[in-house]
Amino acid sequence: MALVDFKLDDIGNVFTSIREAWTGKKIVDPKEQAELEIKMQQIEQAIAQGQIQVNIEEAKHSSIFVAGWRPFIGWVCGSALLFHYIVSPLIMWLCLIVGIDIPNPPILDMASLMTLLGGLLGLGGLRTFEKTKKIERNKL
Repeated sequence: MALVDFKLDDIGNVFTSIREAWTGKKIVDPKEQAELEIKMQQIEQAIAQGQIQVNIEEAKHSSIFVAGWRPFIGWVCGSALLFHYIVSPLIMWLCLIVGIDIPNPPILDMASLMTLLGGLLGLGGLRTFEKTKKIERNKL
């Protein structure tokens, strides 16, 4: 009879535990990992399908406040950029030339505006890329 009764699997489990403690990562079974990835893809597809259905219903709506909110945001961003970078500086410059003393126009929070506009343009750019490559997924 041995002082310590163990199997070779026990040694492997010890080394596995040491590796997990050292790296902080648990060893995952490849089959289990693949199943988890498939489930995640199914969840992401369900979320995307839900958003598509919401978009379709919004587009069908007769009220501009429901169906037209995306164009409205685009026009607001475009108008704010036009005012901040073109209209306001030109008015200030012309008033300076003519000699009219006017108060400074309001300063817009361009960081927030650019974040919003970047998101809108980024999504538009992705859609354009899909169309040019003819890889449109959702043909209605």
